[in-house]
Amino acid sequence: MSKKEFKTLVINVLFVLVLVSICMILFQASQYQVISMLLIISACFPIYYRYEKKQVNIKEIVLIAILITVAVLGRFLFYMIPAITPMTAIIIISGISLGYEVGFLVGSLSAVASNMLFGQGPWTPFQMFSWGMIGFLAGLPWMRKILGKSYWFLALYGIFAGLFFSFFMDVWTVFSIDRYFSWQRYLALLLTAVPYTLSYCFANAFFSCLLFRVIQTKLQRILIKYDIK
Repeated sequence: MSKKEFKTLVINVLFVLVLVSICMILFQASQYQVISMLLIISACFPIYYRYEKKQVNIKEIVLIAILITVAVLGRFLFYMIPAITPMTAIIIISGISLGYEVGFLVGSLSAVASNMLFGQGPWTPFQMFSWGMIGFLAGLPWMRKILGKSYWFLALYGIFAGLFFSFFMDVWTVFSIDRYFSWQRYLALLLTAVPYTLSYCFANAFFSCLLFRVIQTKLQRILIKYDIK
């Protein structure tokens, strides 16, 4: 990783931490719509910034929009089966193939876009952050190399993504009950959600390994054909 890339990464991580702190304060005030809008802006900001610097073209934006659409479609097609969806796998593959900025963008915007079908609510910002960070971490330079080498690493990351999403969403569940965090209640929720969490981990690992080479190959061809960097 170059010094410029490392500096950009550090700035993005600090920005996310500051944003999370602001969102937690707004959450206490029940400003869920404001939180969602802040997350949308934060997800889009890197792409908009690069566009202003002439480092991104309309073809890349269209490609990102297609990935978000595919992710939303994946969630919609499997909505009848609890915890089984290829949406997280598509977010992971987007991050690996196109980098952490696009990974966060696809993850967070897929959450808010799919909730237009499944229902928006106070849980939306938590889903946006969870899926966004899953794509962000998968797109880190060293993670891209590791995940691209072996299906075992990819499957393990899919399992991690399932655990991260479930554990983080249970934080929202605890807060939604009476607006304060209780470790006893949180642990109880984790235990009751074990079957759901295991199913989600399995789905992430399975779909990530099943779709990775196909989607990555298609994306590489598109990047070369349309000169997208």
